[in-house]
Amino acid sequence: MQSDEHGFLLRFSVRADIPGEALEDDDFDERAFLVEWERAVKPELVRAVFQALRAAPGWTAHVRNRGAALEDEVEIVVERTYG
Repeated sequence: MQSDEHGFLLRFSVRADIPGEALEDDDFDERAFLVEWERAVKPELVRAVFQALRAAPGWTAHVRNRGAALEDEVEIVVERTYG
């Protein structure tokens, strides 16, 4: 049996444009957008990717951890099985 692998990268850069007056407010958390991303947006994106992959006959997918922090990287291994 032979295995072949190819990498595909889908990168998201998460940023927020924060007005100067907000930064002057001591109660303003300039990193709150990252918390929102990690808790709400990113999990939904990962779910949507797995949902799409499950709908493709013959393909399977699982998460692979190569030691990077989950905040920085989610690697999804997509495999096609023949026979």
